[in-house]
Amino acid sequence: MAAKTIPSSTSLSVSALVLTFLLCISSNVQRSSAAITATKNSTKTYTNFLKTACNSTTYPQLCFKSLSSYTSTIKTSELKLCSTSLTVALKASSNTSKLVKSLAKNRGLSKIEAAIIRDCIEEIGNSIDEIKQSLKILGNLTDPDREYQIDNMKTWVSAAITDQNTCTDGFDGRKISYAVKRTIRKSIVNVARLTSNALALINKLS
Repeated sequence: MAAKTIPSSTSLSVSALVLTFLLCISSNVQRSSAAITATKNSTKTYTNFLKTACNSTTYPQLCFKSLSSYTSTIKTSELKLCSTSLTVALKASSNTSKLVKSLAKNRGLSKIEAAIIRDCIEEIGNSIDEIKQSLKILGNLTDPDREYQIDNMKTWVSAAITDQNTCTDGFDGRKISYAVKRTIRKSIVNVARLTSNALALINKLS
């Protein structure tokens, strides 16, 4: 009769290590899968929140397009949504200011065009200050004065929109080149719409 082969302690140890390793891999895969699923669910939740919020604005498509890259920051926070929308409007305003200032350096401008551009630079500068003031208020909201602060914020944002529109109002009935008018109007319209969307989102806070 053949003698039975008894596994050595070394073989048992190797088998145990292999089994432990396989169990660890399986556990890690399960955890990774769960994490991926949770991330996908969160992303969908954040996107749906933004879509719903943007549907209450005057320009919903622009709202979603301008804010969709910030969903991981906004998540489902109305305050972060308002803060981000104001920040986006502020950045656009700053870019518009740079654009208009660059046009002011054009030596081929007529006196009327130069005057209109100077006025635009001032109006855009005012709107930038007003949006900054709104962000400052938003960053310091307190419960006792919350409604009062939100009303102040609305006033500042509304003033910013007025200043932005005043810039393009200066074109009416005055001789100004099509190229200058088109360049400024296109940029201002975008800024005014972004700021208008921010105001709509702020209105939901109260």
